[in-house]
Amino acid sequence: MASEQNRPVLQVDVRRPQRADARRNFDALLVAAREAFASKGVNASLEDIARQAGVGIGTLYRNFPTRQDLLHAVYFGEIEELCIAAEDVADLPPWEALTTWLQRFVEYAATKRAIWESLNRETDDFKAARTAMYDAGHPLFERAQEAGEARKDVSFDDLLRMVSGLTGAGYVDEAQRDRVLAIALDGVRNR
Repeated sequence: MASEQNRPVLQVDVRRPQRADARRNFDALLVAAREAFASKGVNASLEDIARQAGVGIGTLYRNFPTRQDLLHAVYFGEIEELCIAAEDVADLPPWEALTTWLQRFVEYAATKRAIWESLNRETDDFKAARTAMYDAGHPLFERAQEAGEARKDVSFDDLLRMVSGLTGAGYVDEAQRDRVLAIALDGVRNR
């Protein structure tokens, strides 16, 4: 497992409250916003997000003064979770670690797709997030290649682009999405 020292560093300006109750509200707002943006797009109702989080609209605005602040926090929170997920699966067998992390990447991609156009992708924060995500997942991919379980003629960037492309398709349900992902990953697996 990666140590705290080796974890990809993601330095973005998302300030979590210090008090436990305020932190719970903040986290509940992020979860509700992530779900709302993924299902309804970036124009999802902020009032509905606050209601889903179990807080008042004033609490939402206290934490996120603008919609852009909330979009920013959701996106960078997803990247942070992807980095932690890579660390969490590092002790699994190589192929299992890679595919487990890619399942989490699929969830991230759904949220990312919803807010992608609302983000300024030229900022240092955005570039740092992309680097941190690659730094987190790339070692899992290399480990699977070194173990002879992933094809050597595929790059990590190829893999992420393939998975990102698959997440853009409409699916009947999550089971269908998971089957399609498994079919695609079968093409990456070394036989």
